[in-house]
Amino acid sequence: MQAKTLKIGTRGSLLALAQAHETRARLMAAHALPQHAFEIVVISTSGDRIQDRPLSEAGGKGLFTKEIEEALIAGRIDIAVHSSKDMPTKLPDGLALSTFLPRQDPRDAFICNTAGSIADLPRGARIGSSSLRRQALIRRMRPDLDVVQFRGNVQTRLRKLDEGVADATILAYAGLKRLGMQDLASDLMRLDVFPPAPGQGAICIENRAGDAGVEAMLSAIHDVSTGHSLACERAFLAALDGSCRTPIAGHATIEGGRLSFAGLIITPDGTVCHEIAAEGPAADAERIGAQAGASIRDRAGAAFFESWMPA
Repeated sequence: MQAKTLKIGTRGSLLALAQAHETRARLMAAHALPQHAFEIVVISTSGDRIQDRPLSEAGGKGLFTKEIEEALIAGRIDIAVHSSKDMPTKLPDGLALSTFLPRQDPRDAFICNTAGSIADLPRGARIGSSSLRRQALIRRMRPDLDVVQFRGNVQTRLRKLDEGVADATILAYAGLKRLGMQDLASDLMRLDVFPPAPGQGAICIENRAGDAGVEAMLSAIHDVSTGHSLACERAFLAALDGSCRTPIAGHATIEGGRLSFAGLIITPDGTVCHEIAAEGPAADAERIGAQAGASIRDRAGAAFFESWMPA
């Protein structure tokens, strides 16, 4: 019998709470524990509070994890539940990403009240996104569209759409599905045309490294295939110093013990991109991702990054 309540740290958005609830439900089922054996602890993050400028200008994707990781290090929570695509590649000392839940659909969803797909939007239509990857891929597909900044959680972005701040937007389909809102998707973007962010669609769980009791509990809900895919994608990101300042896409799949990976880097204006594909044994996932990242970085050359990266 579990001796004490396991405290699960999470952001406070409806999507973050849905992910924390899924984690709790899987732990309850795996260990035959009641709901009161777990406490969900909501923690406000800088990324949630900063709404007046792009995250790339405010400090990057770590803004969604900093305060939660501080609570984990201090022992105020026992585990932290995150969207994998929000996680920096370098973790604070003493913390580990030990567990990944089975991945949801990694595709992006096009949402619009007046057009069925991005191809159907009229010239000059406004499409909102805060993601540099999505902005760049939109500009590659439709350079005639007006791409506008679109910050906030899922509900905030949908409200902005209804208010006419933009004519359309693009959100992760996995998030819509976890919220039971998948019917809002007007179209799903093809992976080969609009590849996802590394980690998109996967929930990850962070814990204090060496916490044997917690790690034993978490091991029962870890999805090995998702873990290999994310090891590859995160290694690809790390090789490129990936952050919110870098438009990077990457997606790995596992079949029959073999891993297939496709990655892309693209300039923010969508005019220049480099793509790479790699495969190998799933057990070599991290090596495959790191080599793909180093290879595409060498192929693109320093000038590719220097032409648009901030000083």
